Amino acid sequence: MSRLQVVSGKGGTGKTTVAAALALALASRGRRTLLVEVEGRQGIAQVFETEPLPYEERKIAAAPGGGEVYALAIDPELALLDYLQMFYKLGGAGRALKKLGAIDFATTIAPGLRDVLLTGKACEAVRRKDKKGRYAYDHVVMDAPPTGRVTRFLNVNDEVAGLARVGPIHHQAQAVMGVLKSPQTEVHLVTLLEEMPVQETVDGIAELRGAGLPVGRVAVNMVRPALLGDAALLTALASPSHTAVAKALSAAGLGGSRRGGKAERLVDPLLEQAGEYAERHTLERAQRSVLTGLGLPLHELPLLTEGMDLAGVYELSALLREQGVGATA
Repeated sequence: MSRLQVVSGKGGTGKTTVAAALALALASRGRRTLLVEVEGRQGIAQVFETEPLPYEERKIAAAPGGGEVYALAIDPELALLDYLQMFYKLGGAGRALKKLGAIDFATTIAPGLRDVLLTGKACEAVRRKDKKGRYAYDHVVMDAPPTGRVTRFLNVNDEVAGLARVGPIHHQAQAVMGVLKSPQTEVHLVTLLEEMPVQETVDGIAELRGAGLPVGRVAVNMVRPALLGDAALLTALASPSHTAVAKALSAAGLGGSRRGGKAERLVDPLLEQAGEYAERHTLERAQRSVLTGLGLPLHELPLLTEGMDLAGVYELSALLREQGVGATA
C-alpha cells in the first residue's frame, strides 16, 4: 500500500475510528505508522483513550508483531513556526510573531495557508529519512476533513503553487503536491450502507478524480449482521399470513395456538420487526450495489454491538488485516 493513507468520510461514519484501525493494521509485523490529525478535535486521543495529543510525534499504541503507532495532532500556528524556521531561520523572531498574534492573523486572513501547513507537515513526515537513509515511518495515515471538504483541502497546494510562482512557498507547495498526486498517496472514503453517505462517497470520488488525486478504497463501516437467510427474507417481504406465523410459533413451543394465546400475541410485533428488517436489508443491498459499481476495493466492518472502545479498534484492525490490508509493506 502507498506510504500516505488519507481517510475521509461523511460526518458520523466513523472515519477517525477507521483511520485508527488502519494505522494499527499497517503497523503490524514490526512496521512504524504515524497517525496524523488535522482538524483539532483530539479525536485520535479519544479513540486510543489517552491524554490530548501535543504538537509532537508520540507513541500511542503497539501493533501485532512488534509494530508501533505514533500520533501527531498538527497545530497550524506551530506548523507555521516550523515553516518559517525551515526557510527563513527566524529563530526567536518567529516566537515573537506568535506572541504578537501575527501567525494567528496570517492563518485567519488566508485560510488556504492553514491547509497548506497541515498537508505540508504530513507530507514532510512521509518524506523524512533517518541518517541511514531509511524512512522514519513505513506509513503515514491522515485523519482528514469530511468528504465534502477533502478535495479542496488536499488540492489547496496546487492553488497556492499557481498564485506564488516563485520562492520557497511555491517550491513547498509543489513538493507537497508531488506527494499527494503520486502513487505514494491513496485517499480512502468511509461510508455507511445508507443513501446519503453513499451518495456523498460517490460524489467525493468523482471530485477527487477530477482533481487528479489518487482514490484508494472504500470502507463500509457499522455493517449490521444478517439476521434472516434469503428464504426467510423473501417470506418477510411477501407479508406472511397471521395464522401461519401463529402456528409456526406454537409448533416451536412458544405458547398454545388458541386465539389470544402467547403465540397469537407475538405475531404482530414479529411481523412488524421482520418487515422493517426486510425493508432495511433491501435498501442496504441497493447501496452496496452502488458501491460495488465504483470498481474500488471494498472493505466491510461490522457494527460492534458492545460499543466502540480501544478493544473495538483492535478488533477492526484485525478484520482489515484479514481483508488484506497491511499484508505487504
